[in-house]
Amino acid sequence: MFSSLMCGVALTGFPIAPPAEAPQDWVDLFLLAGPDQEECVQFGATTYRGALRALVAEQRERFAAAGLSPGGTLALRLPPSLAYVTALLAGWQQGAQVMLLDHRLTEHEVQAALARLAPQLLVRADRPPSGGLRGFTDVQPVVERLTGRPASSGHAVVQLSSGSTGPSKVIARTAADLLGELDRYRRLPDFPGPGERVVLLSSVVHVLGLVGGLLNSLHAHVPLTVPERMTAAGILTAVAAGDRPTTVIGVPFHAELLAGVQSPPPLPHLRRMVVAGELIRPDVPSAFAERYRVPLGTMYGMTEVGVIATDLTGRHHPSVQPVHGMELRADDGELHIRSAASPYLGATDPTRWSDGWLHTRDAGRVDPGSGRVTVLGRRDSQVSIGGLKVDLTEVEQTLAALPPVREAVVVFTAGTIEAYLATEPGTGPEAVHDLVAGRLAGYKRPRSLSFLPALPRTATGKLLRDPVGLRAAATAADTAAAEVR
Repeated sequence: MFSSLMCGVALTGFPIAPPAEAPQDWVDLFLLAGPDQEECVQFGATTYRGALRALVAEQRERFAAAGLSPGGTLALRLPPSLAYVTALLAGWQQGAQVMLLDHRLTEHEVQAALARLAPQLLVRADRPPSGGLRGFTDVQPVVERLTGRPASSGHAVVQLSSGSTGPSKVIARTAADLLGELDRYRRLPDFPGPGERVVLLSSVVHVLGLVGGLLNSLHAHVPLTVPERMTAAGILTAVAAGDRPTTVIGVPFHAELLAGVQSPPPLPHLRRMVVAGELIRPDVPSAFAERYRVPLGTMYGMTEVGVIATDLTGRHHPSVQPVHGMELRADDGELHIRSAASPYLGATDPTRWSDGWLHTRDAGRVDPGSGRVTVLGRRDSQVSIGGLKVDLTEVEQTLAALPPVREAVVVFTAGTIEAYLATEPGTGPEAVHDLVAGRLAGYKRPRSLSFLPALPRTATGKLLRDPVGLRAAATAADTAAAEVR
C-alpha cells in the first residue's frame, strides 16, 4: 500500500507532506521515475530519463562489485558531469551514505577530508577536469577501495560546511530531509515546475545546486542544462538554446556578471534568475531586471537544512519570506531556525544547535507582522566567495602551519580575503605562495599576502585583526624595507 502510494506521488509531488521516513527505493520513486523519452539532464548532449536509469543501474553494479553494500560509505570527488549524477544516484540507490567532496579541493585537502570521514570507497575522475571556466567535464568515474568504515548513522548525504577540513562542520542529512526540502520547493509557486526548464550555474556539490537544481529538476520533471562555459556568453548561449520558460539558478557573482553585459541577445523564454549563497549588492537586482526585463529572485538557505526563505519575484528585496514549514526567530540579533535534531555528526556544539533550534551564525531580523526575514551578514568566521563557503579560521590555521610562517592573521574585507604573515628570516614570498597553492583550493586563497617582521598586537597582547591597522602596519614594513635597500 505504501509503495503504490509513492509510485503515484513520483510524477506529481507529495500529496500532503513528505514521508517521515523515506522508502528504501526513494531514488527510483522520487528522482528516476518517468517516461523513458523525457528530457532529463544536459551536459552538452541531452540524457533522457530511460538512459539515466540504465546508467545509474550500471554504476550501482560497479559499486557492488567493489564491495559497497547497504549501509556502506562512498566519497564522491567528481566535477560537474553526467558521471557525477549517475554516481551520486547509484550510491544512494545502493543504500550507501554519500560524502561529497568539491573537485576543486587540493590533494592535501582531500586526503585530510578522507582521513576525517573514513569512507570505504572513493570515486574520482579518470582525468583532471578541464579549464576553470568549463561548466562541466566529460569524465569517467574511477572507483578506489579505501580502508574506511560503514556509516554510523542513517544519513544519506554528508557534506563539510566549508568544503574541506579544519574547523568546518560535518553536516549530514537523511533521505527524508532531502525529500522534505523537495516538498518545500514544490510548494513555491514561482519555482520551476513541469513544462519549464532550468539552467544551472551553482555547484552540484553544494546545497542550492544539489537540491534546488539537480534533485528538484529530477523530481519535478524539469529539464536541467549546465552551460558548456561559465562565461557571460556561455551562460546566455545556454539560456537561448531552449524553447521552454527558463529559470537560471546561480550565485550573486553570476548575476553581477550577466548584469554587466551591455547588449544581451533576445531571450524570449527567460523567466527569471534566482541566486543564493551570499548577500547580493543592493544595486544588482535593479540592474539585472533593467537589462533582461525579468526579476532577479533571492533565496536564503544553509547546507544544514536547505532552502529557508525566498523572494523569487524580487518584490521584497532585501527581505525573504520563510518557506513552508520553516520557523525562524531572531535571538539577540542572530537568526535561529527550528530544527528537531542536530544536523551535525559527532558531538553537538551547543552554540550551533540547542533545545530544538539551529543557530545560524547569521545576523538578521524577523518582521513581527509579515514574518519576512532580512539577513544582515555573518556573525562568525565563515564567509562566501562567489557563493562558496570559506572558513577564515581554516585559512588562517593552514597558513600558520606552513614551516616558514610564525604568525598569521586572515581578514575578509571588500569581498576579498587578505592575509598578514610574519615569516622566518630569509623567507621569500614565492616560497609561501607555492606552499599556499598546494594546501588551499583556489577560491580559499587570500587575494593578497602581506609580509611583516612581526604582526601588530593590541594593548592586551592579542593579534590585531582590524584591517585598517593591519594595512598600516604592512605599509610601514614595506617603507622600512625600502629604506634599508
